[in-house]
Amino acid sequence: MAPAAPAVPTAAVKSGRDSNFKDKEKSGSVRNSNIVAAKAVADAVRTSLGPRGMDKMIQSGNGDVTITNDGATILNQMSVIHPTAKMLVELSKAQDIEAGDGTTTVVVIAGALLDAAQKLLVKGIHPTAISESFQRAASQAEVILQNMATPIDLANDELLVKLATTSLNSKVVSQHSWLLAPMAVNAVKKVLDDSRPDNVDLKSIKIIKKMGDTVEESEMIDGALIDQKTMGRGGPTRVEKAKIALIQFQLSAPKTDMENQVIISDYAQMDRALKEERQYLLDLCKQIKKSGCNVVLIQKSILRDAVSELSLHFLAKMKIMVVKDIERDDIEFYSNILGCRPVASPDHMVPESLGSADLVEEISTGGDGKVIKVTGIQSSGPAVSILLRGSNKLVLEEADRSLHDALCVIRCLVKKRFLLPGGGAPEMEVACRLREKANERGGAEQYCWRAFADALELVPYTLAENAGLSPIHTVTELRTQHANGHANFGVNVRKGFVTDMKEENVVQPLLVSYNAIKQAAECVRSILKIDDIV
Repeated sequence: MAPAAPAVPTAAVKSGRDSNFKDKEKSGSVRNSNIVAAKAVADAVRTSLGPRGMDKMIQSGNGDVTITNDGATILNQMSVIHPTAKMLVELSKAQDIEAGDGTTTVVVIAGALLDAAQKLLVKGIHPTAISESFQRAASQAEVILQNMATPIDLANDELLVKLATTSLNSKVVSQHSWLLAPMAVNAVKKVLDDSRPDNVDLKSIKIIKKMGDTVEESEMIDGALIDQKTMGRGGPTRVEKAKIALIQFQLSAPKTDMENQVIISDYAQMDRALKEERQYLLDLCKQIKKSGCNVVLIQKSILRDAVSELSLHFLAKMKIMVVKDIERDDIEFYSNILGCRPVASPDHMVPESLGSADLVEEISTGGDGKVIKVTGIQSSGPAVSILLRGSNKLVLEEADRSLHDALCVIRCLVKKRFLLPGGGAPEMEVACRLREKANERGGAEQYCWRAFADALELVPYTLAENAGLSPIHTVTELRTQHANGHANFGVNVRKGFVTDMKEENVVQPLLVSYNAIKQAAECVRSILKIDDIV
């Protein structure tokens, strides 16, 4: 006969139930703390959304001050410790890499979706159900955006400038958008590669920042700019009909591979050593001169001096202009724009590897700042240089970031040639259409879709709030217009009410909103899936 099962004490059953219950509570509290941390980050950047958004002053540990309202920059410089809050920093970085603009928008949408998810969790809907519903709602949102977008022709410069201006409107340098917007459009058009028509390499656009003057003095150079001074030493600072060599070897006495000492016992040996060095350098300089080169750009070297006094003296006598310390990362850019091949050894110095230009000159940029300007380049590849000016460091840095955003907006259009109205119109349209679609859904999914739609309304709400309008009144008015089929209506912060954004010339690329909703939904899904931090 089988032994009777031991009686389980009632206390043990009770404690087992309790531990089960506590575990459930724990995952809830972890999820809550994650959501609260991520929302805190989103609320920090929310006030800087839109053309009337405020700027943030960020002081880093070493005392550097940055003034900006670019979402990615703010989050990058904030010292965020909570791991979930760091996910939002990564989110804005991802948006910055993919679209370049809308970095604040993506964080605001993610914050709103987390808020919505928290309310749904309180109602007792399972996190997996919420995250899957959000995924489906985001896919539907992409379809809605695609339907309301209008195709664009890249030859229409006027429209492209309007797009770049919309991007610059929310920046500190918005009053200079009349200059920076056309500059961004022309720069991207110059570097468009016919072999890859649907992408633009922004590395081919070199922005050189110099203090002094105002932003209005900035210009796009039809040629190349080199952010270095000439070496001087009696050499020319202006060369006409230039033949330019980009060399990757050093014009200084060679070093042995290992540490060693040569002991010289008398003057004759010392003389011989110096003579040898002199002869070696003279041969190098003669080889450079023989190829017909009269401007030498030398790559930065970490092993030994790129040039020695003696070689500079020889080159100055030969009337060759010398520029040293070309960064390794810029070698490709300069070889592209100057049409020359980088030369790695003196034996390869042949006329074919030189680039030719009408004029190479050193220009002063106020103070002791100087740059070298190369104009009239004969066989220039797809590359362009921009000289940015600014009265102080903060304005200059912000102008650089703003111009980068404008360039990215034009790049977005090259990738996906569609336009959307701005001013919170796409988000509102998606919210209205999703609410209609939600009615076709059953069960908890209907709640989730509605919550997703409500969350997107935070974008127009915040735009109105930052502009000092009544957000509830504005968003209600906007919802009415969209329900009546006016898909292009958005928040007009200048006039203070709801108008047609296309007529106001406030337009943005499809890729920015498309990506923002997609990336925000993905980020929220991964935050909802976390139930414990170990």
